Amino acid sequence: MGALKPWHIIVFVVVLVLLFGAKRLPDAARSLGRSLRIIKAETKGLVDDNNDVAEKAEPQYSRQPINGEIQQPGGYQQAPPPQPGYQQPQGYQPPPAQPYVDPVQQRTNDR
Repeated sequence: MGALKPWHIIVFVVVLVLLFGAKRLPDAARSLGRSLRIIKAETKGLVDDNNDVAEKAEPQYSRQPINGEIQQPGGYQQAPPPQPGYQQPQGYQPPPAQPYVDPVQQRTNDR
């Protein structure tokens, strides 16, 4: 009952020819074949890459912590904490802190 009979295939081919036309069917089949070859080559490449990664147990490069100062937004640097026993010079006032302005929020407010 559920078997595919020759007349089913003929009806299917006739419907395809009527829908897409005789000129487009060979081009569509050719492009489908190229796409399948590309997919096959890419999946084979991915499998090969995964095998190469699994063989290498040691990473080539190790990460080192950053040694240095971290800059605050706007180019201002945060002052290091004072050393024990250190006193600020008289009359010294730290520069005023500028509030952070979100560029996206500023752009929407300008409109």
